[in-house]
Amino acid sequence: MATADPHPSATLARFASTLRFENVPTPVVRRAEDLLLDWFGSALAGKGARPVETIDAFARRMGPASGPSQVLISRRQTTPYFAAMVNAAASHFAEQDDVHNGSVFHPGAVVFPPALAVAQAEGRSGRELLTAAVVGYEVGIRIGEFLGLSHYKVFHTTGTAGTIAAAAATGRLLRLPADAMLDAFGSAGTQAAGLWEFLRDGADSKQLHTAKAAADGMLAAYLAQQGFTGAKRILEGAQGMAAGMSRDAEPAKLTDRLGERWALAETSFKYHASCRHTHPAADALLQVVVEHDLAPGQIARVTAHVHQAAIDVLGPVVDLTTVHQAKFSMGTVLAIAATFRRAGLREFADCFRDPGVVSLCERVRMAFDPEVEAAYPRRWVGKVDVETTDGRTLHGRVDEPKGDPGNTLSRAELTEKALRLAEFSGAATAAEMHDVCARIFAIATTPRVGSLLAPSVAAGGIRGRRPRR
Repeated sequence: MATADPHPSATLARFASTLRFENVPTPVVRRAEDLLLDWFGSALAGKGARPVETIDAFARRMGPASGPSQVLISRRQTTPYFAAMVNAAASHFAEQDDVHNGSVFHPGAVVFPPALAVAQAEGRSGRELLTAAVVGYEVGIRIGEFLGLSHYKVFHTTGTAGTIAAAAATGRLLRLPADAMLDAFGSAGTQAAGLWEFLRDGADSKQLHTAKAAADGMLAAYLAQQGFTGAKRILEGAQGMAAGMSRDAEPAKLTDRLGERWALAETSFKYHASCRHTHPAADALLQVVVEHDLAPGQIARVTAHVHQAAIDVLGPVVDLTTVHQAKFSMGTVLAIAATFRRAGLREFADCFRDPGVVSLCERVRMAFDPEVEAAYPRRWVGKVDVETTDGRTLHGRVDEPKGDPGNTLSRAELTEKALRLAEFSGAATAAEMHDVCARIFAIATTPRVGSLLAPSVAAGGIRGRRPRR
């Protein structure tokens, strides 16, 4: 059992301030490169999405029309603050950004937007960018684990823990000393927010959560650089985040094996373009469908055995009006997976209202499963029962969904995914994406991080595409 740290906020801040690239194991560095590419593709996939374009329009009105940092969906240049804001909003729209199981946290969407923007603005090297990313992941994941499942029941952890993760990544690139990093944590934590209620209405808040987490974390770090002070015990203090946002916080999780256990390496890639809580059941259903070559019409009923958090997050989504809501509907995700044997961006955009998909969706139910609950959140087990029209009951089970560290995506698969995301939104050509992949996989040798995409098509992307709702 981990021993109690008398001041875990300070210990975590000191780690974030002092971590050196040379101390990060090579496999962790390689994983960070993979996660950077995965995030980059997800950010490009947000181009054309109305909530993302709305936040970008705000940034255009409020921010300068030039600067050192690139907004990926338009390739325009602006300040790091507004670039991070828009890029963070964009990378959390397509539901393809990474996730850490144990913390139920999407690190890439809030760590890489400020890290890339600040690296571009401050002229930092690729090694410094990767070190900052590792810092952001380690800090954010540990805070998510610390806040616990009671926090996640009401709060979107990516918006809350993500604000401090963004501050940590930014602070590392600003080379903040440990005391200033702690101040940045305090200012970030007092701004941390994000509530799940938006799911009931299909509201746009999810993009605001990541946009504000990235921007507010950056704000906190830049203020700390100028001597602005923050609460010294923002995480564990008597009136800190845990006191107000959690009933099961475990302070020991903030610093347990810090610098030895690399939480970044535990992060999963998302294979399906939907809420991660749907993935285990989707993989288990695909196992049954493929093994028995089932057509949708042969499926009489599907029962997805799930953990309680899946019911909490997915259960409120009952009256679908948007593509985004469809990605948070277990019935729709499983119906799309069974119909097309994949649940990608194109399937959701084109088919979530298809009569066959709707019909199968109505034959799906979630059931609480004690075994699945006991494994969660460390392991996300998928179990389904499929009743067929000819009277059979078939069972599917997946212990590691596609994309988890033990069932991960290869670099070839990550490259193909990034190309597919860019093609879907029209944000970059295949040739450009192959170049980006090569540059990211070699970014540790880059002396100064610049724009990863040429500005030649800043006015409107590569090709036209219909708007998404």
